Amino acid sequence: MLKILQISNKAPYPPNDGSSIAIYNMAQGLIDNGVQLHLLTINTKKHFKADNEVPEEFKKRSHYTSVYQNTDTGALGALMNLFSSTSYFVSRFYFAEFENKLIDTLNQNTFDIVQIEGVFMAVYIDTIRKHSKAKIVLRAHNIEHLIWERHLKNSKKSVINKYLSLQNKRLKKFELEILNKVDAIVPITDHDKVLFEHLGFKKSIFTCITGVDVAEYQNKQGLPLKPKTIFYFGSMDWMPNQEAAKWFLDNCWQSISKTVPDAKFVIAGRGMPQNFLQLNLPNVLVIENVKDGKAFFEQHTIMVVPLLSGSGLRIKIIEGMAYGKPIVSTSIGAEGIYCDPKKDLVIADKAEDFSKAVIELLNEPDKCEALEKSASAFAYKEFDNKNVVLKLVHFYNTLLNA
Repeated sequence: MLKILQISNKAPYPPNDGSSIAIYNMAQGLIDNGVQLHLLTINTKKHFKADNEVPEEFKKRSHYTSVYQNTDTGALGALMNLFSSTSYFVSRFYFAEFENKLIDTLNQNTFDIVQIEGVFMAVYIDTIRKHSKAKIVLRAHNIEHLIWERHLKNSKKSVINKYLSLQNKRLKKFELEILNKVDAIVPITDHDKVLFEHLGFKKSIFTCITGVDVAEYQNKQGLPLKPKTIFYFGSMDWMPNQEAAKWFLDNCWQSISKTVPDAKFVIAGRGMPQNFLQLNLPNVLVIENVKDGKAFFEQHTIMVVPLLSGSGLRIKIIEGMAYGKPIVSTSIGAEGIYCDPKKDLVIADKAEDFSKAVIELLNEPDKCEALEKSASAFAYKEFDNKNVVLKLVHFYNTLLNA
């Protein structure tokens, strides 16, 4: 039986944002495919999730353990970091309490694979090497420095952005260094796989998209659809999501609302910034906390994903397709999802084209319905979680026998 230690920088349950969905669904997929799993996670102040809310069955089957830490950024920490050579993005995830728990776990068990969820947990690679002979695999949710490069390219020059540019140079250096320290990389998209290869990674690499329980997503609750609603749904404490929602408001919404006066735009997600909460625009609704994500998806009509920066995979698009939503996205938003851009979702990068696509869907119910059916069928074919993770298990067995 394959024995895997999965370590992450965010508690995965409840799976209510992209990264926690990716971590939790991976854990569940490994368990469902007969892997003996140990899940060790940092439970941060920013994304705190109480251990007593985690289902007992999942706790038992994943040997779930969390270690609390406040990893929030702060002015003092940011200033002090200038006198070091490490990236502040990375260094705040390294602390003794987690390292000690990691050492205990490694000393008490013999693992075949240690799967690191994201680049920030790579700060523990040397510790893992010292206490385990397991293969170390980076599951790369994104290419982190690419997110900031894209954001800074779209931003005006400022003192803050100069500081972020310095931090991103350090982050890129760290990200390149760990390529030589891991035994394999599991990117979430083929696009990121190619980028890692271009960065010089020559060891084993295997793309594994984030899967979902498609059947559960498509089990409707029978809630009434709110007509002519457009929605953007994501973790709003993530910079690319803020940037995307603002771009849509600034560049698309006026044209859409002028052409379809009864259209409504809903911005929803946890960690909503004050500047969004204070918006006072006609037919624009801001929801800070969505209590029932499934009900939210079912009740709203058209999903928009106008991302300008970011890397990896947008889990909300996978969810949207699994729910059978008509989706309009930028190329970056849909990156890594290899579906038909005219049949399964609509891709538009210019504001004029993006607005036109949304207007067409608002005014043409038949086109909406066709996209819904195609998205749903594509999700069933490509995103079933157990089958997705089974392919990764086969890769791990090959890696161990190489």
